[in-house]
Amino acid sequence: MHRPLSASSTETLCERLRRRIQRLIATPHAQKIQSVLVTRSENESAEAWHQVMQEIEDTDGVRMDRLECGAIRIGWREYCEA
Repeated sequence: MHRPLSASSTETLCERLRRRIQRLIATPHAQKIQSVLVTRSENESAEAWHQVMQEIEDTDGVRMDRLECGAIRIGWREYCEA
């Protein structure tokens, strides 16, 4: 049976997910095109994924596009203005 995650477990999972996305955003290619494509890894909980995606979506100057394949494109600056 699936047990709900505790608040501290969810926070740890969210922190790991945030760090993974930060690493993707920090790559030279992502900085050049000012967007990154993110998909949920099998080892990331759906709860943490939804929480972090909501945080990103609520951030000013950031645009999120949910793609049919399930991936999410996160863009900033000129990408958002295109």
